[in-house]
Amino acid sequence: MPSGRTHDRITLWALPWVTGLAFVQTHNANLTLLVAGGFIFGGLMFGPDLDIYSRQYQRWGLLRWIWIPYQKSLRHRSFLSHGPIIGTSLRVLYLGCIAVTVVLFSALVGEKLGNKSWSWQIFCQTWGRSLLVYQREILAVFWGLELAAMTHYLSDWSGSTYKRLRSSGILGLLMHGKINKRQAIAERRRRLRAKTSTNRRKQRS
Repeated sequence: MPSGRTHDRITLWALPWVTGLAFVQTHNANLTLLVAGGFIFGGLMFGPDLDIYSRQYQRWGLLRWIWIPYQKSLRHRSFLSHGPIIGTSLRVLYLGCIAVTVVLFSALVGEKLGNKSWSWQIFCQTWGRSLLVYQREILAVFWGLELAAMTHYLSDWSGSTYKRLRSSGILGLLMHGKINKRQAIAERRRRLRAKTSTNRRKQRS
């Protein structure tokens, strides 16, 4: 699996190609800029490796604690973090829920303090209108994030495949799925034996 530094380089090398492709498809400078911005943000700070203590996670600085529940809920390189579309969608939903919670709490506090311009009803109306008015812009940012995630998936897959080919050849590549299945079965059996042994010691004591 490529290192964080390698992923950063891949993101920067791919940026001109993504920008050019976005402009060819949209013929719109603003949408192209949003795709490119989403791509660079997704590659450096919002990628699949937020599920571990990675360079992407560290770049959040003082706010990186918000990703701790996300990390504890997912296994590294699971489909929910590294799966096409679903991985990006889940991260957007996760961060969006946190942002909405913070804004609603601030609006509620402002309303209690007598600031009517910060009521949660006004926020919901404004948010709903923005989603309708800026659909193309939101999709452009999302596809930038997803393209960044796709370069991450592909580099992980190609790196792992290359290592298996070097170590075991074509046969090792073909047997990889069966080996993983056997390892998973062996791990479940080991855990079951450990649990049974613990229960027996408790009963004896």
